[in-house]
Amino acid sequence: MTTRFEGKTAIVTGASRGIGLAIAQRLVADGARVVITARKQEALDAAVVALGGPEKAIAVAGRADDSEHQAQTVARAIETFGSADLLVNNTGINPVFGPLMTVDIAAARKIVDVNVLAALAWVQEVHKAWQAQHGGAIVNVASVGGIKPAPGIAMYGASKAMLIHLTEELAVELGPNIRVNAVAPAVVKTRFAGALYEGREDEVASAYPLKRLGVPEDIGAVVAFLLSSDAGWITGQTVVIDGGITLTGGV
Repeated sequence: MTTRFEGKTAIVTGASRGIGLAIAQRLVADGARVVITARKQEALDAAVVALGGPEKAIAVAGRADDSEHQAQTVARAIETFGSADLLVNNTGINPVFGPLMTVDIAAARKIVDVNVLAALAWVQEVHKAWQAQHGGAIVNVASVGGIKPAPGIAMYGASKAMLIHLTEELAVELGPNIRVNAVAPAVVKTRFAGALYEGREDEVASAYPLKRLGVPEDIGAVVAFLLSSDAGWITGQTVVIDGGITLTGGV
């Protein structure tokens, strides 16, 4: 599409499928080399093929909240492609559904570990290895559930609210040479969100002013913009990508 990321390397976590893969695809289309992560090597290998092969992308399998995996991934990015200019914290989990009064505290702790603390750890690792000296841009993938209450997925929403605030704090600390922003999608048609719309997509979409659910490419386009020099005077912001649903009182 463009060459605005020519010579740049992006690390995208949770990118074997869904939103993460769509983000990686858009970055490659705009000239970047990408390093993608996820837990399962087989899915990552298929994603690398979809991204154009090893000249465009490499994959490093591991848990997003594992410090050794983080360090290995950043090192591989620099060794293979020469830099670690861009970071997208896309990995997110939501293993529980129901009210906060019955949420398993161990599961809640894991949600915060993966959705928030791991994102901070990735930023620290990329900052130490590359961006502190060379600058760069970061995007955290949050959720509209982090902007207003989301009954049933309250712990997930609370973690995304923390991620949004973390984005703001990082933007203040890391300027002027590193920009940090976030995106907050509503329901996007992925396997992760399937329980929210499968079997009743038309009904769910009817509440959206744009009368459709999101697709991963909708998120990839906005993330690419925020990482690019086109957004050079934007930092600490959370861009809501929701088909208008929050305008009508929904999430």
